[in-house]
Amino acid sequence: MARVVAKSVSKTTSRARASATVAARFAYPTSERISRTRSEETLEQCVLRSLEKYFADLDGSRPHALLEMVTTAVERPLLHFAMTKCDGNQCAASLLLGINRNTLRKKLQQYRLL
Repeated sequence: MARVVAKSVSKTTSRARASATVAARFAYPTSERISRTRSEETLEQCVLRSLEKYFADLDGSRPHALLEMVTTAVERPLLHFAMTKCDGNQCAASLLLGINRNTLRKKLQQYRLL
């Protein structure tokens, strides 16, 4: 019984250590302090600028499925970036993104990144 408990504690400690290592390696600032580009434009400002341009280009036409369009435009390159940063390691990429590994795998298949 003691051996089983020791193995369980060892596994949990190893997972926690791996998770902490990945988290430390890819520590990013919060959304309020997102790193800025050379022009000092935040990610939020870039999205808003792009949306303003999109609506200006519509020239009065009604937009369709705006949330889906923006989500796809942001999510696909984000997933690609995370997988590249983690050298293709899905477990590390899921920790970086803060999502479950199975969710990451589903999204990678959805965007044909596998």
